[in-house]
Amino acid sequence: MQNTEIERKFLVTSDAFLSQATRHYQIEQGYLCKEPSKTIRVRIRDAQAFLTIKSGKMREGIAKFEWEREIDLADARELMNLCLPGAISKTRYIIPAAPFEGQERCWEVDVFHSGTMSGKALAEIELGSENEPFLRPDWLGDEVTGLPQYYNANM
Repeated sequence: MQNTEIERKFLVTSDAFLSQATRHYQIEQGYLCKEPSKTIRVRIRDAQAFLTIKSGKMREGIAKFEWEREIDLADARELMNLCLPGAISKTRYIIPAAPFEGQERCWEVDVFHSGTMSGKALAEIELGSENEPFLRPDWLGDEVTGLPQYYNANM
């Protein structure tokens, strides 16, 4: 389904993922709106910027509506000044997931530099369906999908 995000989120138990990362970038993000029913986020990732609208309400299971568009970097910096308190700073590492049943996926591991998760890491994998199987790397801990305290907007 277009504009649908299906992701699973996990705690990270060690920094072993670092040796598997193929790239990384710095992310600064703030929220213009963070309500239980929706969030509107401004994200600056290195020299690119994005505006994202997400539903807080699940479509089916863990699927959520997500609309994201690239925006002008200067505009994003101005919008960051309008964001609610609590901007997030993090480094995102991209790690290829072990191929499983012909699916090629990547883990995104965020190491937080601010907020309640400062110094900690979370891993996410986006899937094509809620029941899509995947292999768990050794550095993956407990699943926290759907737990509000692990939503970036709540950190």
